[in-house]
Amino acid sequence: MAGVASVNIRGSSKAQIDIAGRAITLRLMPAIDYPVPTDVHRTDLPFSPATRVGNLIFVSGQASTDQKGQVISDTFENEFRRSVEKVRRILRACGSDLDRAAQVKCYLKNGSDWEEYNRLYREYFKPPFPARTTIQNCLGKVLFEIDVIAVAGE
Repeated sequence: MAGVASVNIRGSSKAQIDIAGRAITLRLMPAIDYPVPTDVHRTDLPFSPATRVGNLIFVSGQASTDQKGQVISDTFENEFRRSVEKVRRILRACGSDLDRAAQVKCYLKNGSDWEEYNRLYREYFKPPFPARTTIQNCLGKVLFEIDVIAVAGE
């Protein structure tokens, strides 16, 4: 008899049991946590600022906004710094930091900010650089937005 069964183990952790003939394989599936530092705006939009699955942290797009989620229009440099510092606060609250980033996705409103973007990026991210995707000419009210996948712990 073969089959698959899923069971809850101590709260939100789940396990999947595969039964094939006589062999039984038990795979634990990590819970999804939703850690959000108190100093980061919680949006009314349908997404979390960050999720953590096992030792991976997924930070949603962060832009130049205040505690109420209102856009703070500024120079490209100031919007970049404000956005990256928000990502840093979220990562630190999750037991990580920018130097543990595995992938970074950045969005630029203006392609003309490309040179300044790379200069600022090098201040925050050091070699070996994380994987990176940059999309230009794609934003509305803000000049810059960033989302990150990072590893927690050492």
